[in-house]
Amino acid sequence: MIEIGITGKPNVGKSSFFNAATLSKVEVASYPFTTIDSNRGVAYVTSQCPCNEFNVKCDPKNSFCEDGVRFIPVELIDVAGLVPGAHKGRGLGNKFLDDLRQAQAFLHVVDASGSTDEEGKSTEPGSYDPLKDVEFLEKEILMWLYGIIDKNWDRLIRKASSEKIDMVKIIHEQFSGIGISVEDVIEASRKLGKDSWDRDDILVFVKELLKIAKPRLIVANKADLPTSKENIKRLMKKYPNVVPASAEAELALKRAAQAGLIEYKPGDSDFKILDEGKLTKRQLNALEYIRENVLNVYGSTGVQEALNRAVFNLLDMIVVYPVEDEHKLSDKDGNILPDAFLIPRGSKPRDLAYLIHTEIGDSFMHAIDARKKMRISSDYTLQDGDIITIICK
Repeated sequence: MIEIGITGKPNVGKSSFFNAATLSKVEVASYPFTTIDSNRGVAYVTSQCPCNEFNVKCDPKNSFCEDGVRFIPVELIDVAGLVPGAHKGRGLGNKFLDDLRQAQAFLHVVDASGSTDEEGKSTEPGSYDPLKDVEFLEKEILMWLYGIIDKNWDRLIRKASSEKIDMVKIIHEQFSGIGISVEDVIEASRKLGKDSWDRDDILVFVKELLKIAKPRLIVANKADLPTSKENIKRLMKKYPNVVPASAEAELALKRAAQAGLIEYKPGDSDFKILDEGKLTKRQLNALEYIRENVLNVYGSTGVQEALNRAVFNLLDMIVVYPVEDEHKLSDKDGNILPDAFLIPRGSKPRDLAYLIHTEIGDSFMHAIDARKKMRISSDYTLQDGDIITIICK
């Protein structure tokens, strides 16, 4: 399962975002370090299910479908808030950087209203610049990665020289335990544009590696507060991947929907009150506040958009539906469109076969496009929404 890390300093709404995305009950409070141990939970990214296209009722097994929208699971890691100097062990420091080792992307939650200082303590709204948080977190993760290679640099150079081993291979060995592939290292080294490196080149290399291997999306939380609007504009002007959000609004809407009070699906631009008589005046006012200050302004609460953009834009994933019977679009038990797999764009049918099971990958012969009922070559590039039958020996 794809793992996404939720990062940021204390008291910016990370745990609220985690709760809203996963409907977990993680402790939330307005003081630093409420989260002491990392929390893990399942959230979902959304994609159009082919069931409507084929006018069939799907039977999802590894996901679920609502009104033709397929919800596909990903894992979220909510770590404790990081403060400046975390890579040196300050605050709850290295323990929580290590919790992010396997994260393939980061959702960096910032308090867009500027109502928490650099330590995560509450302050006057608008008195703190959230752009500083983006710079500080980038530095902390950068220095964390830099430290992994810098402490062994002299030994690595000697090893490369004496054993005539490519530096790319040696550096990959240093980073292999934190989910960085050899392809990531190769791409970053190409961008560095040098065949031989010295110590000064390490930081430049690690900056490039971080962009490639651990991409980041900024969640501008508390977007409904008056002091947030201008800060969000500034964040969007400076950084390419920014999503305005209100985690508390998403959490309120999901809980109201669970209680049968409203009709709402994650990512929707509005909700429908099912029975106004079951709601108190306070609840009605809260819902109207969310509609006016979040949904009407930003088009959604931003939580689902952040998840989708992290997976489909930052990680460049597509959704593919493997089936055993290309005519019935079903598995061997007759379940229609049972599974939805997230797979990197550019993948081939054999890659999908291995994702399903190693033995299926090993015995792969060819694949069939269930839409066209045609055999496709092993070098066919899978497309988003493809329905594929794998033929094995």
